[in-house]
Amino acid sequence: MIRINLLPWREARRKAHNLQFYILIGMVAGLAASIVLLVHGYYATRISTQTERNRFLKEENAKLDKEIEEIKKLKEEIQALLSRKQVIETLQADRAQTVYLLEQLVRQTPDGVYLRSIKQTGNKVNLSGYAQSNARVSTLMRNLEASPYLDSPDLVEIKVANVNNKRLSEFNMNVSIKRQQSEADAAKAAGKAGAGKAAAAGAPKVGGALAADVAKASAESAQRANDAGVKK
Repeated sequence: MIRINLLPWREARRKAHNLQFYILIGMVAGLAASIVLLVHGYYATRISTQTERNRFLKEENAKLDKEIEEIKKLKEEIQALLSRKQVIETLQADRAQTVYLLEQLVRQTPDGVYLRSIKQTGNKVNLSGYAQSNARVSTLMRNLEASPYLDSPDLVEIKVANVNNKRLSEFNMNVSIKRQQSEADAAKAAGKAGAGKAAAAGAPKVGGALAADVAKASAESAQRANDAGVKK
């Protein structure tokens, strides 16, 4: 018996194909959406991590900036303290400078020389005055050159002047002040000198003790020899 299908099979097959196509499109779209979401989540996580790192670096940079500012302030304070210390050390080293200067001028100024003015600028001292002759000025310069405190006398000007109807030599000269040895250095030098003297003083004592021992041993040997001769 022959069966004839009178239903619209072509339309049904078309619908089935369309349904499969729509299902396939949905699956592809879902897969694409999943991939997009995964990629978005990955990069969002990376961005969040990098943002957190950047925030941490900014905070640390801010802390370092504060520490750098504190270090700068400390350096400025240290420099100020060192400057004060230098000033104090300079004042301590030069506190007796005027006394030494006047004492040396009194000692080194020969008879017939009269100082009119003394001006000090740092380690330079300007002297001006009168002398009975040019030879007196030369003597003054030699004395200043030999002074342990003054050095390098330099005659700026010398000329004839009449003072109270007396013919004198008016002079103007510069002289330098030697830097004196500090107390610490002086104490060290004194300690070394004392040690050298002690060593020098101790050497003869050792030699004397050795000579005394040798003489004593010789005397004992001679005594023994005499005793042996007496026994024989």
